[in-house]
Amino acid sequence: MNPAELHIGIVGAGPSGCYVADALGRKLPGARIDIFDRLPTPFGLVRGGVAPDHQGTKNIARQFERTLGKDGVRFLGNIAIGRDLSYEELKAAYDVLIITIGALEDRRLGIPGETLDGVYGSGQFVGWYNGIPDGRELEPKLDGKSLAIIGNGNVALDIARLLGKTPDELASSDLCAHARTAFEAARIEDIWLIGRRGPAEASFTTAELAEFGELSRVAIQVDPAQLPQILPEGLPEEQRKLAEKNLEVLRTYAAHEEQHNRPVRIHFMFHAAPVAILGEGRARELVLEKTRIEHGRAIPGGETFTIPADTIISAIGYRSTPFSGLPFDEVRGIVANDQGRVEAGVYTVGWCKRGPQGVVPANRADSLAVADLILADLAIHQTGGKPGGALIDSLFAEHGVRPVDFAGWQKINAAEVAAGQGRPREKLARIEDLLAAARG
Repeated sequence: MNPAELHIGIVGAGPSGCYVADALGRKLPGARIDIFDRLPTPFGLVRGGVAPDHQGTKNIARQFERTLGKDGVRFLGNIAIGRDLSYEELKAAYDVLIITIGALEDRRLGIPGETLDGVYGSGQFVGWYNGIPDGRELEPKLDGKSLAIIGNGNVALDIARLLGKTPDELASSDLCAHARTAFEAARIEDIWLIGRRGPAEASFTTAELAEFGELSRVAIQVDPAQLPQILPEGLPEEQRKLAEKNLEVLRTYAAHEEQHNRPVRIHFMFHAAPVAILGEGRARELVLEKTRIEHGRAIPGGETFTIPADTIISAIGYRSTPFSGLPFDEVRGIVANDQGRVEAGVYTVGWCKRGPQGVVPANRADSLAVADLILADLAIHQTGGKPGGALIDSLFAEHGVRPVDFAGWQKINAAEVAAGQGRPREKLARIEDLLAAARG
């Protein structure tokens, strides 16, 4: 196999797509790699999912920028598969096709009242404050005094922390202007962080949890009775270590009596499962059922209670959204695959392969493993000779499609950084504005 004859297509320019492009580019010098994204901007969740006050985490984009700028690599933004190109056309063009579309669709609560106004999925909400064009017009209702977040992962903590920060504490973030305005106008007094299971089973990380102690206007409220003195038997060692560290932080919060006169209260509530949302057209109350843990699972206890909640955000996980023709596992909400193989010449990596779990660096190990799998398959099945970008460019011309290239992204980046005026950037959050910036 001559790598110079090999054409590789990657659908999705997020962390997984960039990691696998870098790995294959190093192992297959001379191969031509095209990376598509449905948005005019690359970097996926690094841009649109990582919390805007976690600028250190976003620094990984510098590495991805170098990957996209390498010889033989093309970024093709604002290209939606199923609209601008079909899955069959991609398979006809590339010797190796890799699907890295992430998981963007919110999982539903499946309870009465979840369609009421004021109820949102965390993917919607995070996309709105992070400037993802799909969510720019969301305009979530933040006009009430009580907001409930259902979920015990880092996304739930991100939302609560950002809502609890003062404008000065948000000044060094890249929170979008429309979200800053809405946050400053909000008069939320109580934020409930609700977990179906207990603190020992929570999936948030200790570093994220500890950040709440740095918020100047927030009182953290934790019921000491919900914090176990002894961890359950049989916890995997990694989970046990995480639980011990989290419990140490939560016990510190439970002892902070002097904070109780602060204007915003964040309540950590465990062993509570949502069963209904009440309200006339608009969410006003959340009905919860107490739970107990059996073999790591939350079991309904039969006793219900109600808390006020004018806004409710569910952060209980995500599903991938397939395009036409893509083999898909509807039950698990992922691309149908066997250890990364989808079908002959087609592979998948990241959240759309294994489900939405793990932070950004976790995708690197997955990408490297699938890159090795691809290399092993190429060694057995000598391939090459498909038209690659030549076919794609002819299809663009035929369909009247004009993608955003890497130079276009650099223009968007420069425009956003300039607009930041001392902040990291001011994101352009509408497709038309992004395209205008990309095309100068």
